[in-house]
Formats: sequence, structure tokens, C-alpha cells
Amino acid sequence: MTDDVRNIQAALAAIGEHWQPHRLTSINDYDVKVVKLQGEFVWHTHPDTDELFMVVQGELTIQLRDRDVLMGPNDVFVVPKGVEHCPKAVEEVHAILFEPKGTVNTGDAGGDLTAALRELG
Repeated sequence: MTDDVRNIQAALAAIGEHWQPHRLTSINDYDVKVVKLQGEFVWHTHPDTDELFMVVQGELTIQLRDRDVLMGPNDVFVVPKGVEHCPKAVEEVHAILFEPKGTVNTGDAGGDLTAALRELG
């Protein structure tokens, strides 16, 4: 896959479900994932890794226990490892995630929104 050019907009257009990340590509030990978000996710942490969110389209709130982080198109925010957070999107958001291979979207919370990583194309 590293030899192929990938288009972010085309990858996002292929996603039909919210909160189900798809691997766009990988670099070293990290996955670059595209995802559509809408509604409120689950409160969770990633005890062993940071998580980078980059908004492509829409407005995303990353709820933290002590504040809300508001993000718009082209904004980037890193949730430090071990920090409890809960993404929320009133309207549909298109985003990119950068995280180590094997990172589970619901972190330590598990539950119905836990996604098996899907491949695009």
C-alpha cells in the first residue's frame, strides 16, 4: 500500500458508517485512518499512546474532564496518552487519525462502538 497514492476525499466518500475508522495508509508503526463522526462517542483513554485528530470537514469537540477542545477544518489536536476523552460532533465530521497500529478506537472502554480496523479499496 505504501506505493499507492491515496486521496483523502475519495477515502472518506467510501465510508458509510460513523465511528468506524478505515486505514488509509501506514507509516512505520503508525496507521493513518479516515473516519466519519457524528453524535457522541464513549469516554475512554488510550493508556499507552497519544492520539492525533485532524479535522478535514465539520466541527468536532474533544471533551476532556477539565475542558472542551473545539476543532474546525484543518485543526489538529493531540490527546495525550492516558487522558480520558470523548469526541462529539453535532453534525457529521470528516477526520484523520494518526495512532500506532493496533490502537482500538474505544481504548480501554470497549463496548458497542469498538471497531475492527477496516481497509479502504
